[in-house]
Amino acid sequence: MKKYHVYLARCKDNSLYTGYTVNLKDREAKHNVGEGAKYTKARRPVKIIYSEEFKTISEAMQREAEIKTWTKAQKEKLLKNLL
Repeated sequence: MKKYHVYLARCKDNSLYTGYTVNLKDREAKHNVGEGAKYTKARRPVKIIYSEEFKTISEAMQREAEIKTWTKAQKEKLLKNLL
């Protein structure tokens, strides 16, 4: 059964990128060779530092859209609450 992940990646400039994928390791590698997203291409290297797992692509895309509306401070708070 395929699983979908929403993730936060920390960029070289300390910004955060939100995306979704089925394979976190491969997605991070794509970002780091400049194939992942226009945003991260200019901010390499990137490191995926957080992820959530979903059963359907629809759920993952909804969560991605929600997180993308957040401020950086809200995203940092999500990360901080994990510690």
